[in-house]
Amino acid sequence: MIKDEIFNSLLDSCKTPAFIFDEDELRSRAFLIKSILGDGIRLCFSVKANAFLIPALTDIVDYFEICSPGEFDICMKYSVPPEKMLYSGVHKDLWDVSRAVSYGCAIITAESKRHYELIKTAVKESGKKTRVILRLSSGNQFGMSEKDIEDILADPAKDVDIAGIHYFAGTGRSKLKKQIEELEKLDLYLSGIRERFSGDTPFFEYGPGLPFPYFEDEDRTDTLLPLKGLAPKLQDLSGKYTVSIEMGRFLASSCGYYITSVSDIKTSKGVNWCIVDGGINHVNYLGQMIGMKVPVIRHFSGGKRVDDGDGEVYSICGSLCTINDVLVRSFTMKDLKEADVLLFENIGAYSVTEAYGLFLSRPLPYVYMLKDGKLKKSRELTETWDINMGWR
Repeated sequence: MIKDEIFNSLLDSCKTPAFIFDEDELRSRAFLIKSILGDGIRLCFSVKANAFLIPALTDIVDYFEICSPGEFDICMKYSVPPEKMLYSGVHKDLWDVSRAVSYGCAIITAESKRHYELIKTAVKESGKKTRVILRLSSGNQFGMSEKDIEDILADPAKDVDIAGIHYFAGTGRSKLKKQIEELEKLDLYLSGIRERFSGDTPFFEYGPGLPFPYFEDEDRTDTLLPLKGLAPKLQDLSGKYTVSIEMGRFLASSCGYYITSVSDIKTSKGVNWCIVDGGINHVNYLGQMIGMKVPVIRHFSGGKRVDDGDGEVYSICGSLCTINDVLVRSFTMKDLKEADVLLFENIGAYSVTEAYGLFLSRPLPYVYMLKDGKLKKSRELTETWDINMGWR
C-alpha cells in the first residue's frame, strides 16, 4: 500500500485523472501467492485484468493467458517469450490460431470442436506441433460439453498434443467448501479421462476466481486467506497433474490506485455533490452497483491527507453526462475544495481495461508505474474521439 507521505511527494508529478500501478506491491503479492501454492503449482496471469503489468510479471509467472489477437499483439510488443503464452478466448478464427501456432505459443485452448479443427488446420499448414488444452464448460458460454471433449479424445490429431483440461467457473467466488467439492469432481473427471482414453492429459489449467475485498465494510485483514484455504487441495492435485492456477483480479487488485481531482462542488435538493475529472468510464469495481458500495478512498488537499471523520456527506460523481456516473453515493469528506485529489485503492485489475472508455469521447487517463518510490509514465492522457469515430 502506498503510504500517505509517499503519495504526497508524488502529487506534483502526477496529473489527473490517472492510474498508478505499484510494481513493488504487485511483485511482492505474486511471490507470496507462489509461496502459498508451493513449488509444484504454476501461476498464470490473465492479461485481460491489466496488460500494463506484463513487464513486471514476466520473470515471475509461468504463463500469460491471452484472450484476443489484440492481447497477443501486446504480449509480442512486450517480448513475452512464446513458452509463456497461453492462447485462450471463446472467439477464435483460423488467422489468429495460425499466428499463435506459428509463433510457438506454449498452449492453445480449444473451447469447441470448431476450435479444435482450426488448430488441426493451423498445425497442418505450418508444419509446427502444438499443445492443446480442452476447455470444459461450467454451464456458461465458455468451453464445451463432456461429450464434445470425449469425442475429440476418441480421435485425436496426430500432430496435436492434447495436454489436458481448462476449467474456470466464475469470479469473486467466496465459498471455499463449494470450490473444494468442485475440485474433487474435476479430479474424478480427469482420472476417468485417463483411464478411458489411455492418454496422459497431465495438464490442468484452473481459474479459482478468488474474491478480493474492494469495499470499506469487507475484511482486509488477510487478503490472501481465500488462497490459503484452497491451497491444500490444489497441492493434492499437483501430485497427479501439472496444475496451473489462473489469476487476474486476485493477483493484481492491490497494486493499483486511481486518482481524480475535484472539479466542482455544489448542493441541490439537500444533497452535496462532488464532481471529479474522472468517472465510471475509468473506475469499475466488481459489484459496485452504481456507487452504493464504498471503496477505500483517501482525500488529499494541498498535498496533505485529510482526516474526514467529522466532515460532510457527499455524492461523488464523474464527468459523464449520464445519471449513472456515480462513483460513490455517500462519502464523508471534510473541508472539501476544488482541485483536491481523491485516491481510490485496490484498482489494479480491470478498471484500466474494462470500464467503458469511449462513452462521450472523454480521454483515457494517464498511466503511471511506481517502482522504488519513483514514477514512470506509461501512457499520456489519450483522446478517444478519433478512435471512436474511426479517424485514427
